[in-house]
Amino acid sequence: MTVKADEYAAALEAAAGHARRWLESVPDRPVPPRTDADALRAAFGERLPDGPCEAAAVIDQLAEAMDAGLMDIASGRFFGWVMGGTLPSALAADWLVSAWDQNTGLRKATPGTAAAEEAAGRWLLDLLGLPHGSDVGFVTGGTMANFTCLAAAREQVFRDAGWDVGERGLAGSPPVKVVVGRERHDSIDVALRYLGLGAPTVVAADDQGRIDVAALAAELGDGRPAIVCLQAGNVHSGSFDDFAAAIAIAKDRGAWVHVDGAFGLWAGASTEHRHLVAGYEAADSWGTDAHKTLNVPYDCGIAIVADPAPLRAALSVHASYLIPDAAGDPLDKVPEMSRRARGVPVWAALRGLGRSGVADLVDRLVGNAQKIAAAAAGLPGVEILNEVVYTQLCLAVGSDERTRAVTEHLLADGTAWMSGSTWRGRAVIRISVSNWSTDDEDIERSVDALRRAIAAVVTNA
Repeated sequence: MTVKADEYAAALEAAAGHARRWLESVPDRPVPPRTDADALRAAFGERLPDGPCEAAAVIDQLAEAMDAGLMDIASGRFFGWVMGGTLPSALAADWLVSAWDQNTGLRKATPGTAAAEEAAGRWLLDLLGLPHGSDVGFVTGGTMANFTCLAAAREQVFRDAGWDVGERGLAGSPPVKVVVGRERHDSIDVALRYLGLGAPTVVAADDQGRIDVAALAAELGDGRPAIVCLQAGNVHSGSFDDFAAAIAIAKDRGAWVHVDGAFGLWAGASTEHRHLVAGYEAADSWGTDAHKTLNVPYDCGIAIVADPAPLRAALSVHASYLIPDAAGDPLDKVPEMSRRARGVPVWAALRGLGRSGVADLVDRLVGNAQKIAAAAAGLPGVEILNEVVYTQLCLAVGSDERTRAVTEHLLADGTAWMSGSTWRGRAVIRISVSNWSTDDEDIERSVDALRRAIAAVVTNA
């Protein structure tokens, strides 16, 4: 059957209308969803209907059923889980990616999307000051960015030890030590588990979550093949490891160094905040999430590896029906043969912002976190627990019981979303400032909501 453009028109017009209405509602709707998944079950249908339905009607039912179950992550008052919003250019580019439906695995088969992603990769290396010629792969998120980089690390450290892991597997292989700080993100641990490397060796971290460099040096002293995982942006404090010192020690011991920079890697784009990542360019690999600080739609992590050889040895695949390119293919750099062109929204975001715009975005996010910290510090009983050097803020309101109660009242209020957590043995309210649209009014309304929650808890105590 020949596909005709007009067959898409009604469905796309319906989708565009619902999207516009959703975006128009973002500033004023409550941030939390208004119901739960169990309550929505009937709206989506218990049983698959016997017959077909017009595409536009499908979209109408989907949007209407979905509305009450949507979290307003796009709000400038959403501060949960280090989730950014979506820049207009990136959102529109993502729509086109779906319309074009290019399987971006082969350079010769889909040259347009491949070229756009290559441009985005070049721009990223230049913007972040990372080594020219590094491979840049676009994956699903931060966890798979870490997985991809650590797959390259596994390939290289085993080769250095005289073991071909691709040919021989892990059974009988020499032991490899993976050293991490006590406050690394759990995505590092799960990536190591996926790769068969097991639990890491954990060394101490300071009171802001930065790896103890002396402890790292002591742990690397036994001469075993090693991978060191450092952190650009602690998920609670926003702190950054001492890259210059830690990398120098790791390199002296022959270790591969990976930097988990899910949201903090972007500090390298800012003149004002680049000092936070000083020396990180000497590492071997870096992972980040474009849907955090860069504010592109979900399904976009970035894996960067300085030496393409171990990355491609670990992940590339060859089959007779494929059409390889002598320059290498996108599928050589990620753990997928087939995928959408998720790097295209990155190109659009970078093109829309330019170098100065990315720097300004980073600086505004940090500045907003510091404004919230300053305002919250003046509220009754609030204690700011971290040095607010980047976009993360943790606070407590007296005892753990009271802090958790304030969190519950705050989320029930619906004005802002600040998620609860536990850090260094204390219950905390964790605030992640990641949305490009957050402004002074959002900050004022959010701090007022926190003030109301504190007052409610004190009144009911």
